[in-house]
Amino acid sequence: MAAAIGGSIESMEIRGRTFPVAADADASRDVGGFSNEVQPNGDGSARLVKTRKPWMLEGITIEVNDDRGDHEFLQEIADGNDFVAIGITFASGATWQGSGQIVDDLKYSSQNATAEIKFAGPGEMTQQ
Repeated sequence: MAAAIGGSIESMEIRGRTFPVAADADASRDVGGFSNEVQPNGDGSARLVKTRKPWMLEGITIEVNDDRGDHEFLQEIADGNDFVAIGITFASGATWQGSGQIVDDLKYSSQNATAEIKFAGPGEMTQQ
């Protein structure tokens, strides 16, 4: 059995542009699908209620290079009305992809030349 591998994220691709990811970024991934809830009935039985949920990536800190216009590129995506291609490659070499959008605020750090970014999208994120 192969060992589970964690560690630094290798890279992030957003609408065809590759971004380096901070080595200490600790991303959380939810591949989407359903969340489940059990609701009781008066007779002691229960119902399973399934609610569809989007995929989500958060806790990602990417390099933002002013010479490449990275901040403007990311804000253009956030201002847009479409989902864009998102890909992330983890330390294990596993790459996950989905169609999504920047959600919440795009937070730029001038001290570190990075931005903290969160994505979500319809359907499920899939491993390639």
